[in-house]
Amino acid sequence: MMEQLLSNIVAALKRIGLNYDFLLAANERASFLHGLVVTVQLSVATIVFSLLAGFVLAAMLVSRRGWIAFGARAFVEVTRNTPTLVQLYCAFLVLNMLITQALKSTGGNPLTPFIWVVAVISLHKGAFHAESLRAGIQAVPAVTLEAASSLGFGRRRQLLLVQLPLALRFALPSLINNLVDLVKMTTVASAIAVGDVTYQSIMIWTQRDNVLELMLLMLLFFGLLTYLVNLAGRRLEQHLRMPGYGG
Repeated sequence: MMEQLLSNIVAALKRIGLNYDFLLAANERASFLHGLVVTVQLSVATIVFSLLAGFVLAAMLVSRRGWIAFGARAFVEVTRNTPTLVQLYCAFLVLNMLITQALKSTGGNPLTPFIWVVAVISLHKGAFHAESLRAGIQAVPAVTLEAASSLGFGRRRQLLLVQLPLALRFALPSLINNLVDLVKMTTVASAIAVGDVTYQSIMIWTQRDNVLELMLLMLLFFGLLTYLVNLAGRRLEQHLRMPGYGG
């Protein structure tokens, strides 16, 4: 039943000049669907780890210990000012090779291309998150911090229980924008042969010469994926809104 329906859809699209015959080939269809799943996995993993990296870096940026703040600032500047693809190549082709050589006698390198992509994109976007959160931390009114101090909150408790929760609310629109960009950034995974939707599409169109059709599918897929991220972010923004703090 589903095969017949798919055949009818492919035939209808062919009448308007779009060749989606690859959807009728079980192996190519499975490869494309696998690429969609891998892209979703990359997006979820990088969203989670980039936010964690952003919170840690933001806390380091506002640290009163100069060497911690300086180290975080240096990392953020270098990371923000170099291309993600270059960082990925340096990590995978240089660091990965060194790790492989170092662990050759212990059973091999456990770090897969998927892990490298998640690590590089998470750290890259974490630097942008950190700047958004840093601005949010510094936007917390002084009177709020004075109230926390009067309740006996030390510097660390103020940061964890007062500044960061409020900073998240202030920075959420910027963070949502970063996450939308992060989802689109996952396409760099194809550069090191991670089987995401971009890589699988390239493999298909080199055999069938249907670049336009696959590009249209990719545009629709990423449009839907980024829309869902944006929608979830807007819902979270409404849920976390507080009277007197941007409400």
